[in-house]
Amino acid sequence: MKELPNFKIHPNGEISKEFLKLNILTFKEATEFIRKMKYGRNENKNNLKTVFVDNCGTCSTKHSLIKKLADENNFSEIKLVLGIFKMNSSNTKEIRQTLKTYNLEYLPEAHNYLKYDSEIYDFTKKDSKPTDFINELLEEIEIKPEQITNFKVNYHKEYLAKWLTENKKIKFTLNEIWKIREKCIENLTEN
Repeated sequence: MKELPNFKIHPNGEISKEFLKLNILTFKEATEFIRKMKYGRNENKNNLKTVFVDNCGTCSTKHSLIKKLADENNFSEIKLVLGIFKMNSSNTKEIRQTLKTYNLEYLPEAHNYLKYDSEIYDFTKKDSKPTDFINELLEEIEIKPEQITNFKVNYHKEYLAKWLTENKKIKFTLNEIWKIREKCIENLTEN
């Protein structure tokens, strides 16, 4: 896998300044810091600095933060991507029991990651890697960091609604599937 470009962080914006306050001076140091940070939901996804306050993040907040850092330092060729993949018990072992309880093979899940020069980079957890989901990837689009809230949720729900329509044997409503999905996300934070 090709490495992401490494560059010195300059105090060009609020995210860059937050990393510099922590004596994180390069982009590579920043990505490693984020990779090692605990997985967990943030209080306020609209303010990416909350990742530093909460000392945790999700795929959305962690990758949006790194994308903002890259943009502030004139590396806009690093892209923030929203992908939909088949989240199942093989690629996400923590949800095995929940899927079994509801008799589901998988759930289409929205996931954020970075792309650079056609390579995928995933800093969600310390052991995350593109091979965790790339073979189950259903679709992807490039988004902006401010699209990780309402836009992402709406995009994901529209995909789930279409999926339910195409899979008549699944007898759950969109609201029921969303609640099952929320239980799966809770399973991820239990470790």
